[in-house]
Amino acid sequence: MPMRIKWVPELQSWGCPLPTIDPQIVLRSASRLPEFGSDFRYGHYARVRALPTVIAAVSAVGVIVGLTQFGPTRELLKRVKKSGDGPSEAQRKKGWFEVTFLGRSGDLRVTTAVAGGDPGYSETAKMISESALCLALDRKKLPETYGVITTAVAMGPVLRERLVKAGMRFQVKS
Repeated sequence: MPMRIKWVPELQSWGCPLPTIDPQIVLRSASRLPEFGSDFRYGHYARVRALPTVIAAVSAVGVIVGLTQFGPTRELLKRVKKSGDGPSEAQRKKGWFEVTFLGRSGDLRVTTAVAGGDPGYSETAKMISESALCLALDRKKLPETYGVITTAVAMGPVLRERLVKAGMRFQVKS
C-alpha cells in the first residue's frame, strides 16, 4: 500500500510520509516478535497541522534535491552548513521530540507516545549508550538471539526500562 499525505482525525493533523528506514526496521521486528501478529502494518509520517505547510515542505525538499544534482549549486549548498557545524549547547537544551503511535485492532484504538530532549544529539547518545549497557550488563534478562536482529528483538522491554531511567518518556495517551 503506497504511503500518501492523509488527514488523521485522531490528531487533527495531516500525516506526511517520511522517507526513512524506520518502517523496514519496525516491520522486521514485528515479523520476529509474535506479539505483533501476522496482520501488523506500520506507516511512518510527520504530523503537520496545516496542508499549506505540507505542500511548502515537499516543494522545498524537491527544490533542494534538484539543486544537488548540479555541481555548481551542490557546491553552494555545501557552504550553507559546513561539516562539523551543529547546534550550540543552548539550542540543544531547547530541543525536543515526541513520536505519537496510533494503534488499531478491530474496535480497539490506542494512542501512545515516546518523548525526550534533543533527538539529534542528546537522546541519540542516550539510546546508543543505554543499548551498549543493556547488552553488556543485562544479558541474563535478554532473549537468546543471534545474527542480524533489530533492537526491539534483541533488547525490547529491558532497553525501554533503561531509557525511562535515563529520562525518556513512554506513555499511553488513550
